[in-house]
Amino acid sequence: MSDALPTESSGSEPDASPAPYDALLLLSFGGPEGREDVVPFLQNVTRGRGIPTERLEEVGRHYYLFDGISPINEQNRTLLTALRDDFAEHGLDLPVYWGNRNWDPYLTDALREMTRDGHQRVLVLATSAYASYSGCRQYRENLAESLAALRDEGLRPPRVDKLRHYFNHPGFIEPVVDGVLACLEDLPAQVRDGAHLAFTTHSIPVAAADTSGPVEAHGDGGAYVAQHRDVAALITETVRERTGRQHSFSLVYQSRSGPPSVPWLEPDICDHLEELHGQGLPGVVMVPIGFVSDHMEVRYDLDTEAMAKAAELGLPARRSPTVGADPRFAAAVRDLVLERAASERGEQPARCALGALGPSHDVCPVGCCPARTPKPAAAGADAPAL
Repeated sequence: MSDALPTESSGSEPDASPAPYDALLLLSFGGPEGREDVVPFLQNVTRGRGIPTERLEEVGRHYYLFDGISPINEQNRTLLTALRDDFAEHGLDLPVYWGNRNWDPYLTDALREMTRDGHQRVLVLATSAYASYSGCRQYRENLAESLAALRDEGLRPPRVDKLRHYFNHPGFIEPVVDGVLACLEDLPAQVRDGAHLAFTTHSIPVAAADTSGPVEAHGDGGAYVAQHRDVAALITETVRERTGRQHSFSLVYQSRSGPPSVPWLEPDICDHLEELHGQGLPGVVMVPIGFVSDHMEVRYDLDTEAMAKAAELGLPARRSPTVGADPRFAAAVRDLVLERAASERGEQPARCALGALGPSHDVCPVGCCPARTPKPAAAGADAPAL
């Protein structure tokens, strides 16, 4: 992209020191890497819910379409390399580790390795850009569980802090804008000007959405919906500035799970495609802003199911790429690391953020994205004392 997006910030530029932090942990969801991994992986994801194996086999059918391999682990390996390369190129002396919530390499193992390597202050980058229970607090709960497990082993694990939400950081937004522009150009010329932008994210229960973010943001979809709406509007406006075309846009959802009796965020992307076709819109670009990488829920729910629905309707459709390991995203992580380090040193660093919402909080406040069943969570104002 030739023109840089404007940046809203305040304060001074941080120096290249990560102090007081001495390591970064890339924390992700994890995924199976073979057919034999699918059911054990799903057992990890659903632990404690009593779901029978035959039901997990049914749930995992879309993994079997890809020979049981989720792309997420390979994408995290690529991101891990991109982060290490970016840090080295810019003189940031900060080792980067990787751990998953639900598959190898497991979070507890990664934290154990970091502990034995002598690290005492660790920053955590979660591969989820927005506020929600499943996208933030659940990661914090897993951190607390792993840290407690290490203490039970007689180890003294490091203090961990989580990087703030980065949904509106320029390094997250700019690659997405580029992808949308490329998809629009790839559509047939006769439908390009009238193409609709359908911004997609993971559906979650309405109750979880309403209580996402700080207490003052609760209600009417909470911070989860507000943050996605802000990103969708920002990208649409940036596309208009680049092309001179005003595209209609919407925020829609995908990957719903759970019983039909529980209300989840709607509309579903496939239902929305039918609505667009019924309205006579000539084409659509699906923009998965809710996902950091092209993992299974993007490859299956969009590239397989949604594209099949668009073909059935005769609706020209394209799917824009996620941020993945784009160098601008790696640079954004470096920026967030230096910003947080400077804040911990008592400085007032610049805090990059686009759109109307501004930069997110560094420390999740009490009442932020509450769990249905309260559990200890690390890296927040309500974190248990060490």
